[in-house]
Amino acid sequence: MRISLFAVGRLKSGPERELTERYLDRFAKAGPAVGFELGKIVEINESRAGAAETRKREEAAQLEKVAADSVLVLLDERGKALDSPEFAGLLGSFRDVGRRDLVIAIGGPDGLDPSLRQKAEATLCFGRMTWPHQMVRMMLAEQLYRAVTILSGHPYHRA
Repeated sequence: MRISLFAVGRLKSGPERELTERYLDRFAKAGPAVGFELGKIVEINESRAGAAETRKREEAAQLEKVAADSVLVLLDERGKALDSPEFAGLLGSFRDVGRRDLVIAIGGPDGLDPSLRQKAEATLCFGRMTWPHQMVRMMLAEQLYRAVTILSGHPYHRA
């Protein structure tokens, strides 16, 4: 199953980018052994519309183009918090039923358009705190790699 990332906002040079790239590289190398491959990393600029609702709608329209015919997973502060084995299990369950593509979406400062929740097969959060999108990307990259290690029985994950 190909896993792609969609993010509103661009990751600038610096430690967040370096760590994100390190974990995505690990994921890309280890993923094929358990049926995962790294797809596209799609970054879009934040909408410049005046109203938050309009910005979210415009960003959602771009996401819908990228995620057509894919499993859609949203990262949203109102989502469900999973532990690492549960996250690995969720990814594994999509893979095991033959889903070919999965897109994980990170919204911008305004969040994600409510219409996307109806289209998403899962809405997750990294806890109840609000995180900068750069850190969310970094944490997501690490959790993708951790999911691969859990599914392969590697000792990286020590629950």
